[in-house]
Amino acid sequence: MRAWWVERPAPIAEGPLRFGERPDPEPGPGQVRVRVRACAVCRTDLHVVEGDLDVHRPHVVPGHEVVGVIEAVGDGVDAARVGQRVGVAWVGRTCGVCRYCRRGDENLCAEPTFTGWDTDGGYAEAVVADAGFVHPLPDGPSDEQLAPLLCAGIIGYRALRRCDLPPGGRLGIYGFGGSAHLTAQVALWEGATVHVCTRSAEAQALALELGCASAQGAADPPPEPLDAAILFAPVGELVPSALAALDRGGILAIAGIHLSDLPSMPYAALFEERQIRSVTANTRTDAAELLALAAEIPLRSTVVTYPFEHADRALADLAADRFAGAAVLQM
Repeated sequence: MRAWWVERPAPIAEGPLRFGERPDPEPGPGQVRVRVRACAVCRTDLHVVEGDLDVHRPHVVPGHEVVGVIEAVGDGVDAARVGQRVGVAWVGRTCGVCRYCRRGDENLCAEPTFTGWDTDGGYAEAVVADAGFVHPLPDGPSDEQLAPLLCAGIIGYRALRRCDLPPGGRLGIYGFGGSAHLTAQVALWEGATVHVCTRSAEAQALALELGCASAQGAADPPPEPLDAAILFAPVGELVPSALAALDRGGILAIAGIHLSDLPSMPYAALFEERQIRSVTANTRTDAAELLALAAEIPLRSTVVTYPFEHADRALADLAADRFAGAAVLQM
């Protein structure tokens, strides 16, 4: 099979990815092999490729927003699943026995496995995944529309729940890429007023097109106090701006596995019961809830498609903010 892998972590402009042939992976017990049809490009992929996230597996194949079809199963997996369209997401496996898994918080698992970081991911023609962690996908939406939901959509949904936005509340969104533009649609559908803060003029235009109430610069104050906010941009310097925009008792959720260092802040930034909450991965319940909502709303992924052979260019364009929405590799 053809695949991309991280030859050595480095800035994307220095060519850290390699493209070539690898053997088709074989599913082990409890696993399935998925023939990849589309894979969205996530900023976490960029963090893995550039070394912002420490290497877990040398020469790993990135990609964890995979849509494909099960073509082979390992021992213990029902052969009837062959031919099923499924999604492969960031959380590849959890231990199921630690105190976090036992209490239902599998996103906090003490010994998790992540797709495209610990195991080879979807920048390839085939990927092996744990059968219990692949997600059945609804009929109807295209592969390209579904792919961004498998991380951008799921983690944005969890961040929205973590910020405890009250019904009809005022939500601020900082950064407006693949995850944020999906989260905004969920919040709007649920009756929120959404204000977007982002440096990209193209992203500001997309926010207004989707129905957001305002769109301004990344550090600019929104036109009214916020009940809650979500930081999608991996920029710690934006935390004080987001906190300053929060009304009393407001919560800022940080939706990302990587964030640059937070600047020094006075206690007054948190006073009046403002809070900061991180978002760590997601659960399979989050995924099921988001996929059900996606069909009901329905969610529209704004996608820019790239041929599979141009995955390196897609990551470079993501790093340079050359598109709004989400990039998707087409097989």
